[in-house]
This record gives sequence, C-alpha cells and structure tokens, in this order.
Amino acid sequence: MLVKNVEKKDNNTAIFQVEVDADAFEQAVNKAYKKLKNSIYVAGFRKGKAPRVVIEGMYGADIFHDEAVQDIAPEAFDFAVKEESLETVGTPSIADYNVDDAKVCTITFTTDLYPVVTLGEYKGLEAPYAEPVVTDEEIDSQVEDVRKRNARYIDVERPVQNGDTIVFDFEGFVDGVPFDGGKAENYSLEIGSGMFIPGFEEQLVGMEAEADGEVHVTFPEQYTEELAGKDATFKVKIHSVREPQLPELDDEFAKDVSEFDTLDEYKADLKAKAVERKTEGAESDFRNAVLTKAMDNMTVTVPESMISEKTDEFLMNYADSMGARGASRSDLVKSLGLTEEAFAQMMRPGAERQVKADLLLDAIVKAENIEATDEDKEEFYKKLEEDYGEQADSIKNMIDETLMTRDIVRRKAADIMYSSAVKTEPKPEEETPAEETSAEEAAPAEETGD
Repeated sequence: MLVKNVEKKDNNTAIFQVEVDADAFEQAVNKAYKKLKNSIYVAGFRKGKAPRVVIEGMYGADIFHDEAVQDIAPEAFDFAVKEESLETVGTPSIADYNVDDAKVCTITFTTDLYPVVTLGEYKGLEAPYAEPVVTDEEIDSQVEDVRKRNARYIDVERPVQNGDTIVFDFEGFVDGVPFDGGKAENYSLEIGSGMFIPGFEEQLVGMEAEADGEVHVTFPEQYTEELAGKDATFKVKIHSVREPQLPELDDEFAKDVSEFDTLDEYKADLKAKAVERKTEGAESDFRNAVLTKAMDNMTVTVPESMISEKTDEFLMNYADSMGARGASRSDLVKSLGLTEEAFAQMMRPGAERQVKADLLLDAIVKAENIEATDEDKEEFYKKLEEDYGEQADSIKNMIDETLMTRDIVRRKAADIMYSSAVKTEPKPEEETPAEETSAEEAAPAEETGD
C-alpha cells in the first residue's frame, strides 16, 4: 500500500488517498465474489455456481468493486493513519475510489482529526461560591414530612376535609357517555394530593360517606386527544373517610424514626446531613463555574463527529442504566418518546460541553506532563475494591488499561485546575450552572470497562 496526496484542512479534517496494489485488491474482489455470488442470478447456472468471469461478463467488470473496497478500506485507512502519524476521531468516510487498468485501486478517504487546542488560563481562576446555609425552618419541614409519612389513619364520621384519605367509586361522562379510563371502584385518594385533574379533589371536600355526588370538571388542553378541553361529569360515591393522626413530636418519635434517643439529636443529625448535601452542591456549582471559565479561555474547533459520538455514548449509558444493553438506537430513542432528531437536539448541548471538557483536560495533561504512576493505578484498584467488594476482581479483568490511564490523568488535571481556583462571594444576580457537567465527570471510572 502507498499513501498519497495527504491534505489537512483547518487542522480538523484530512483528505488522503491510499493506493492498494493489484494483488491485494484482487484478493478483496475475489472475497467479494464469494460473498455475493449466491445472490446473483445467471441463466444456465444453479444459484451460486456461476463463475466469476461469467458474472463480470454479464454485469460488468466492476460489479464486485464496491464490496471489495468496503472490505479492504479499514486496513487501508489504518495503514495510512500509522504511516502518516495521524490522530483521527470519528468514523472515516470513503469519498471516492478508482480502479485503473492495472487493477490498482486508489481509495480517497475523508476523516476528522483530533482538534488543535490552545489553552488559555486554567489556574487561579475565580468563581462564585455560595456558603451552604441550613435554617431551622428547613429542618422543621423535614421533620414534619417524616411525621406525615408515619401518620396513623382513623375512620371519621364527618364530611370530607382537605388532607383526608377517602375510598370512593367514580365514573366519568362526556356528553352523557362514559369514556375509557374514567371509572374505578374502591379507589383510595388523599384530598389535596393533586393526583386528579384541577378542580376534582376540591369538589369532594364537604361530601359525606355513602352519599352520591357529582363532580364537574374541564379536562386540560394538554390532556389526551380524546378528552382535551372537554367538559366532564363524574358520578362519585364515598365509602369511607379517614383522617391522619400525626405522632407526637417528642423523644419517642425520634426513637421510632431514627437511631437517636432524643428529638434534639435527631434534628442535629438532619441538619448535619443537610449541610453536607448543600456543601456538595455548592462545591459542584463552584467546579462547574471554574470549568466553564477554563473552557471559555481555550480555543478549539470541535469536530461534529466527536459530538455525535458523545451523544451516542450518552444514549448507551442510558441503555445500561435501564438494563437495555444491546437495544437498538432507534428503540432506545423511541422509549424516551422522542424522534432521532429531537433526541440529538436535546443531547447536543451536554455532549458538546462534555467533549470540550475532555479536550481541555487532555490539553492540561499535556501542558503539565501528567502521568499515571503505579501508585495511581494501585489507588484506582483499591477504590474499586471499596466500591464493589467481591465483584472487584471480575471488574478488574474487564478494565481497559489505556482508558483507565486516561481517567487517572484527567482527574489529576482537574485537581490542578480546581485546587488553584479562588472562591469569591457570589453576586445576587449570579446563578451557578448546577446542571452542567464537571470536568471530573469527563472520564468516569466505568468508562474504563470493555
């Protein structure tokens, strides 16, 4: 093989030709013939028995060329990448090919190149940090929620009030005709929960057990197509009314719902955990703000192929989380209730940010000459054992060491960036991007598995 006419465009794209000698191309063509002959009809021959020369005579000498090129292209591309020391990303495409009279095949490839990154400032960056504050009112609200979850319900003989739980029958009608899904018996409903459409639960307040009643509502415009915007009447009959009886707020309550002996100890623990959660959130917001500044300071043009690959990776991660590994992209997207286009549009901002974060960290790794030491790898495995226990050994066997090393050095790069950052008092109008991906998440440990 021979690489010719290598042309780089804007540092992001390369176009080049690979010349495949006649012998190698002949082997690819013969392989294509063996693969396709059973699908080609030739009069006078049983299926799959027609000689190659006969088929080529009937359909043209180039009938197997497309398949042959597709077969040999990966080898040709890999050869060129190695020969020219190209750092490619994404999936290459065959722009064209030509077979000359000597049966030498010249394949023209187009491929994206790993982008050139020009780092800006990434050390000593300033970003807002909101000190976590937990009020007594927040803790009291948490305690009240726990009281409600531990409430006893007792039957009462009075009209329905907000907060009661009722057991009732209902049947809905539109223009006097029952509709599908509008009927149930012995249905349990907490009044005020908002489980039913607006206006329904409110009209049950004041009704009495074993009395027939009616509820009149209008379905929202965003409801199902059959019922959207329509007026409906529900015939209802309440069988029982129960009111919640909250436990006393005392030390006994604390003992029942926690590991603590007193209410004060229980509240103190809730507050400590709330402070921890808010601190983690504040730190995450701070890191995201630092990351955003560092990415804004660098210069890079991200190839579309890298964004597309990251989008696919997000989808595969979703599949794994849902226990749907191996499902097709189309089925996964449909399971989200989206079209392919809508999914790509929804995922693009996050995918592009993630790619930029990866590029930033890789550039810092290069600038700082960061390496993964044996001690770093040992620590990685130790963390694996802590997280997965007995399963750690089997996970170790699936780990790609190259990806593990990438993960380690990226995390060390992120540490350099974050440890040097300066926390500042947030301005009232400043909002931290809590939903954005931190640089530490650019190479999660699970990515190191096959």
